[in-house]
Amino acid sequence: MAIISTIMGVFGFGIGITIGLVIGYFLFIYVQPTDVKDPDIRPLVEQETQNLQKMLPEIPLWVKNPDYDRLDWLNKFIETMWPYLDKAICKTAKKTAEPIIAEQIPKYKIESVQFEALTLGCLPPTFQGMKVYSTEEKELIMEPALKWAGNPNITVVVKAFGLRATVQVLDLQVFASPRITLKPLVPSFPCFAKILVSLMEKPHVDFGLKLLGADAMSIPGLYRFVQELIKDQVANMYLWPKTLEVQVLDPAKAMKKPVGILAVKVLRAMKLKKKDLLGASDPYVKLKLSEDKLPAKKTTVKQKNLNPEWNEEYNFVVKDPQSQVLDVSVYDWEQVGVHDKMGINVVPLKELAPDEPKVVTLDLLKNLNPNDPQNEKSRGQLVLEVLYKPFKDDEMPDDIEDSNSIQKAPEGTPESGGLLVVIVHEAQDLEGKHHTNPSVRLLFRGEERRTKPVKKNRDPRWEEEFQFMLDEPPTDDRIHVEVVSTSSRMGLLHPKEILGYVDIYLADVVSNKRMNERYHLIDSKNGRIQIELQWRTSG
Repeated sequence: MAIISTIMGVFGFGIGITIGLVIGYFLFIYVQPTDVKDPDIRPLVEQETQNLQKMLPEIPLWVKNPDYDRLDWLNKFIETMWPYLDKAICKTAKKTAEPIIAEQIPKYKIESVQFEALTLGCLPPTFQGMKVYSTEEKELIMEPALKWAGNPNITVVVKAFGLRATVQVLDLQVFASPRITLKPLVPSFPCFAKILVSLMEKPHVDFGLKLLGADAMSIPGLYRFVQELIKDQVANMYLWPKTLEVQVLDPAKAMKKPVGILAVKVLRAMKLKKKDLLGASDPYVKLKLSEDKLPAKKTTVKQKNLNPEWNEEYNFVVKDPQSQVLDVSVYDWEQVGVHDKMGINVVPLKELAPDEPKVVTLDLLKNLNPNDPQNEKSRGQLVLEVLYKPFKDDEMPDDIEDSNSIQKAPEGTPESGGLLVVIVHEAQDLEGKHHTNPSVRLLFRGEERRTKPVKKNRDPRWEEEFQFMLDEPPTDDRIHVEVVSTSSRMGLLHPKEILGYVDIYLADVVSNKRMNERYHLIDSKNGRIQIELQWRTSG
């Protein structure tokens, strides 16, 4: 019976296994699970940026993210220049580091620290792409994506207590996303005064470190500790908005801030040549300082006089006495038509001794070409008294004004009021049906101000400033900005044309102290205008 029971048990077990496998097979084939969803299959173009970066980590950012621009040209440039950049960078780094090391090592009883080898290797860094931000301020913001898997050889020899230790850094990897800001933009080469560098996220840093011939990074736990320590220290110093600031130009010279006053007294003219056929001329003098955007200053007109006396005084703000000159022109005033030019000359400011008045007698010339034979003809003389008064140290600003800072209102400003400053920067995509010679017309509390017209330009740049002294904040006011085109010819059919306008409410300017915005023009298809508003108070 025991044998029969054993045989039947084995037989039953085999039948059960077979039936179980058959049932399981059919259940697996024909029964669909309810908790499993179909995979979401989408083309790559529909994937989000973060998902693409995870799926395709080695693909350049400009492929995965449309915000990044392609930089193959820059990578090719760096690849070609890298052997020379390597030597230049290492030489500069060594020259900078050696005096710092020499100053610090006595504190730690170290005899010497020397570079035995310093090279960045043959593999240059590459840029995976770059974002460029456009703002209304005088700055340029760039965010390149940097990857560098290099093979540098940095060997440092340390001597202390009669012992010699060699430390070698190699196989360096750096992945970083810095933000580079060039500001402020200035009219002096290289056209920016400072470079500001910050990191948008913690960098990835990986390297090998050999100490006394052994790989120190193989010590358990040391590799991750050193890597995280470097990341945290670099992030604490330069993670945005903290920045590394590199001074390129002297801000005072780059921004051409005022350094003194030029006082000019127009005394008299002698032996002027008459321009009128009948009677004597009606002369007046026009004065203008070079590199100054302000309009020229004019004396009064002396009727029918070839030896006039004025004794009129004028002041000019000097920004660069080494390069600026005083342009002097004498005109014959005409009631109808263009005023005739009687002669010109210049007074270089670099020839003036500070705080010493000087009487200058200028021979009037046809033009400033010294080789022109027409200048040999006598056109009379003009006598000026000039005095250059440089600012004293206590009168000079401590630092250059930042583009975002607000100056205080001048003396005499009402305590409850202030100074409303309107700066008309530029416009884009202006269109006129008959002509496009745009100027800007400002209307505020019954006052009207105008910029100079720019002929035949759809993207004009004015950079003109207007000021309104107010007894109280303009919280409930608005300013009307109108772009007007006037015919440059004697056109009677279309002498004036409105290219667009905008009304700007001033409540936000009073609360924020400054606004710099680009406004879409009403009644214009695509026209835009950039207006900066400032509310300056004496407090």
